[in-house]
Amino acid sequence: MGVLSEELKQRIAGEFPKYPEKRAVLLTALHFIQAEHEGWIPPGASKEVAELLEIHQIDVEEVISFYSLFHDEPVGKFHIQVCANLSCCLAGARPLIRTFEEKLDIRSGEVTDDGVFSIAEVECLGSCGTAPMLQVNNEPFLENLKPDDVPGILDKLRSRLAEGKR
Repeated sequence: MGVLSEELKQRIAGEFPKYPEKRAVLLTALHFIQAEHEGWIPPGASKEVAELLEIHQIDVEEVISFYSLFHDEPVGKFHIQVCANLSCCLAGARPLIRTFEEKLDIRSGEVTDDGVFSIAEVECLGSCGTAPMLQVNNEPFLENLKPDDVPGILDKLRSRLAEGKR
């Protein structure tokens, strides 16, 4: 049995009529796969989606490795992505990252033992004028941040978890 469920394959195939060719469904398919697999794309999925889209597996893997919004390893329920590009770093991204690491007792690229949080330093998220900034999962940005904002951000995310929201 494959990584992709039959339901997921049908959902991906249902996107084909919306695009001029199957390969154009790749980004959508990867989003669907991550949603079904708790925020990451498991081993074997790239081969299956390549077959479904009639493209080479390397084409799928290149997209997964290029975009910071796709993950080929497990991430936390709340994946905290801090922009570490020049504008954000000049405005204080490094102290922000270090504060998250201290509060969560993990380093960038790691997941907390309970699987709730992960941190990643990502390249430009396109909000240089409101640096430093971050994104949790693929939600709207949190901008103009300071290390003092970290406890409140984590408290809000923990509250969402207690309410059963991701």
